[in-house]
Amino acid sequence: MLTLPELQAVIQENVTVSLIEDVGSGDITAELIPENHQATARVITREPAVICGVEWVNEVFRQLDTRVQLDWKVQDGEHVDANTQLLGLKGPARALLTGERTALNFLQTLSGTATLSAHYAHQVSSTSVKLLDTRKTLPGLRMAQKYAVQCGGCFNHRIGLYDAFLIKENHIIACGGIANAVKTARSNHPSKPVEVEVESLTQLSEALDVGADIIMLDNFTPEQMEEAVKLTAGRALLEASGNITDETLLRFASTEVDYISIGALTKHCKAIDLSMRIDL
Repeated sequence: MLTLPELQAVIQENVTVSLIEDVGSGDITAELIPENHQATARVITREPAVICGVEWVNEVFRQLDTRVQLDWKVQDGEHVDANTQLLGLKGPARALLTGERTALNFLQTLSGTATLSAHYAHQVSSTSVKLLDTRKTLPGLRMAQKYAVQCGGCFNHRIGLYDAFLIKENHIIACGGIANAVKTARSNHPSKPVEVEVESLTQLSEALDVGADIIMLDNFTPEQMEEAVKLTAGRALLEASGNITDETLLRFASTEVDYISIGALTKHCKAIDLSMRIDL
């Protein structure tokens, strides 16, 4: 599970890159305001949301001007109604205005991911299945979005290509079969989890025979998944993937697979409508 302390370096890097992108050689519009002018501001949400991104916002103003004071009214993972004040700010007006867009970009995007994740998690709350994200994340925001998924009540699949095996169709072909792929994986990195994607019950049996830890059932129907659960009989964890929608999610969850991976958690998120109101 990702925690904020271990994400601190990532947060700093995310914010540094974003401020360079936005501010460049300097905020020429903010320079219209006298340097010593102080201001207060409020951030509100115009729609219901699950909030995520507090530390990213804090880091924006930490890097811009440490004199900015932030008074959070909410925390990551909290459900809020429309028109809720999320944050109060006080400090140099230039810094508030310069940081506004970058701060809101992080907060609205990560809250969008958390909100969508919470929606999906609620859909299967009556079951024991765990919903997983995928690597279909916004470039540069992999760790941030995966943290947001957790804030919404879902779970992380592997972080990247380095922390677990996922042996898919093309890997199987290139390795000369499931058995060879799994054997080589065990030899190369004995401590890493090995997951194999299968497209039929025959391939499922092959993956079970060679001791895969997790088996991804790719584009199986719910009926085929029920057969797969019986065939597996607890010898491996099962993950459902492919063409699972809001409308079909509960039916897939009822098959008693262990996991369902949903790329939409991170790639279909809609930014939450937020507003910063500044009082000069």
